[in-house]
Amino acid sequence: MNTILVALFALVLGGLFLLWGYRIFLVMLPIWGFFAGFWLGAQTTSLLFGAGFLATTTGWVVGFFIGLIFALLSYFFYMFGVALIAAAVGAALATGFLSLFGLETGLLVFLAALVGAVVVAGLTLLLNLQKYVIIILTAVGGANSVILSVLLLFGRVSLDDLSAAGNAIRPVLQDSWFWALVWIILAVVGIVFQIRTNRTFIFKKEYHVEGWY
Repeated sequence: MNTILVALFALVLGGLFLLWGYRIFLVMLPIWGFFAGFWLGAQTTSLLFGAGFLATTTGWVVGFFIGLIFALLSYFFYMFGVALIAAAVGAALATGFLSLFGLETGLLVFLAALVGAVVVAGLTLLLNLQKYVIIILTAVGGANSVILSVLLLFGRVSLDDLSAAGNAIRPVLQDSWFWALVWIILAVVGIVFQIRTNRTFIFKKEYHVEGWY
């Protein structure tokens, strides 16, 4: 029953972010900041000390405090929040890719995650691509969540697998290339849809702040 509930939640949430992620991002930025910071803190602890994701009290404590700090920074500084989300996704993509080759922990994986985070966040800020980066990240994340819900419902992935992986990207990539291809197709559909429906919508810091009042 827990698996079914998680799968349905992932399906609904994933569908919303796949098609309307850019608008949802307005209100969700500090919340995203917390979870991104929590994941970065816990995942860094796991990679450096070799324990499973959130398998130790240290991972939970470090993740919580970093998440809290990042949530506050995301609320007061819009650009920090955008860069943080981009960095978290860059790190997740890097670790998910390395897992295809059996590399899941260690210094090499940590360095790859760091490079992925810096590259994606840096390109986002340097090229002033915040709008399109938000659209791409929400569409990619939404598509991943939709596919993950299907894998959970059909028993291809378990909740224990998600906990051990430390991110939602790795189980999709490890299952089969077919689901990776479906993920890409869904993400492209979401990106095109969001770009078409948000051509005249400009995401500004003022909108972000007003969304919390």
